[in-house]
Amino acid sequence: MSPLKVAIIGAGLGGLATALALRKQGIDAQIYEKAQNLLPVGAGLTLLPNGLKSLDAITPGIVESLKEAGSQAHRVNLKKSIGETIAQNNLSLQDNYGQPMLNIRWSRLQEMLVSYLPLDIIHLNHRCVNFEYLEDGVKIYFENDTTVKADLLIGADGINSVVRQVIVGDGSPRYAGRMSWRAVVEYGNEQLLDNESTFILGSNGKNFSFIDVGSGYIFWSAAALLLDESTSPSPTEVKSRVLEVFADWTEPVQSIVQTTPAIKIVERPIYDRPPLENWSKGRVTLLGDAAHPVVPVLGQGANMAFEDAWELGLYLQRSPNIEEALANYENSRIKRTQIIQARSAFQGSRSYDTDSDQFLGGIMEQAKMSQAEFDDWVYNYEPSMM
Repeated sequence: MSPLKVAIIGAGLGGLATALALRKQGIDAQIYEKAQNLLPVGAGLTLLPNGLKSLDAITPGIVESLKEAGSQAHRVNLKKSIGETIAQNNLSLQDNYGQPMLNIRWSRLQEMLVSYLPLDIIHLNHRCVNFEYLEDGVKIYFENDTTVKADLLIGADGINSVVRQVIVGDGSPRYAGRMSWRAVVEYGNEQLLDNESTFILGSNGKNFSFIDVGSGYIFWSAAALLLDESTSPSPTEVKSRVLEVFADWTEPVQSIVQTTPAIKIVERPIYDRPPLENWSKGRVTLLGDAAHPVVPVLGQGANMAFEDAWELGLYLQRSPNIEEALANYENSRIKRTQIIQARSAFQGSRSYDTDSDQFLGGIMEQAKMSQAEFDDWVYNYEPSMM
């Protein structure tokens, strides 16, 4: 019997991890990516125990390589915008959960995931525009006039997922009322120590963070509450906007922004979507941000995608058919991701629409567990014990 053929839309972190998980089970997983090249992304990423344990289950040994490439956070500093220290927390995630908080450049992680895959399974310049259900699979249509037939289609194509729109049809994501700016730069400062993260909080919902992501790089990110989601028309105006929004903030806020080339600063409105009750239809399913996007306050976006990847691969290997595998995948994943979505919204001061209240009522109550309880629930995830 020929191996199961799976088409994954999107070569982001979730799509790459899914290809690794499926090929581990002997499945012919092919990735289709709209970009013409896998270019570096100016962002940092926090990997937490649940995500690291999932990656290690998918590709044993990869986590040790990631630790060498990134920075294991030992301390988190919390400050006011005037520079006053609010708190310093020494982290004990490694002792408590078996893996650390690991900060790494997004593009470096992408490079490492790609290095574990055969290059000929990643098909660039393939923008998915539609698909149709067949009796024995799925036919996928791409903008370059090619078509592909697969036994299973996985939409790992992010918050603006084309696959999601065909399955769910819920339109554009919703602006969360917050604008963000970010960049990764080589930068040294006596206030920014290795293996530490510093979060600075100001009035009116503003925040600025410095995160060591290894090899001399600092990932800085900033956010502010803004009613208007319009972005600046040029890189120079993006940089000027950040300097203006965070004028008079404690150093090194102004100096790191001044040092950052304008072209490297990414300005982006923050969007999310409400939780779904199901995300599969026929032989098509969703994964990662396509299924459960969150506002970035808990650092769980990629970590949830790695959990998704591990479990989907496992259920496809264990179940007698694709339909049962997808049902098991949803039954296992949906409630957990709903709680994390609700917790992210709660901590990000984000409210979902009133027509979601009945559905979200019980989930939101679970999401309001204490921080210690929530951390234990999230980080104690054990993929190898499923």
